[in-house]
Amino acid sequence: MGSEVIIIPIIFGVIFAIAYLYFSTRNKERLALIEKGTDASIFVRGKRDKAAPVWKIIILNLALLLMGIGAAIFVASILHYSLGVDEEVAYPGSIFLMAGVGLFVGFTMTKKLDQED
Repeated sequence: MGSEVIIIPIIFGVIFAIAYLYFSTRNKERLALIEKGTDASIFVRGKRDKAAPVWKIIILNLALLLMGIGAAIFVASILHYSLGVDEEVAYPGSIFLMAGVGLFVGFTMTKKLDQED
């Protein structure tokens, strides 16, 4: 009962600590570059000429992930009912395998999409 009271502040504390370290380190790096007199243009995010839009990449990977999970459930039911594989093994195993295959296919398609544009 008391663990909920402890865990939630710990989660928010970890998120705050990560954000604080990220922004303070970034600020220190930029100040060091300014002190050296070097150009800080590496921190400016300009448009990449040959990059595909982020929304296309996210939708492509999400669609392939969901299709992989759907195909995995179908394959697992075939394994379970036709071949007699245990249900506890067939479903998680095929879901993780097909989701990984879907994400890998999405990665390769994203690389091709970046090269085409």
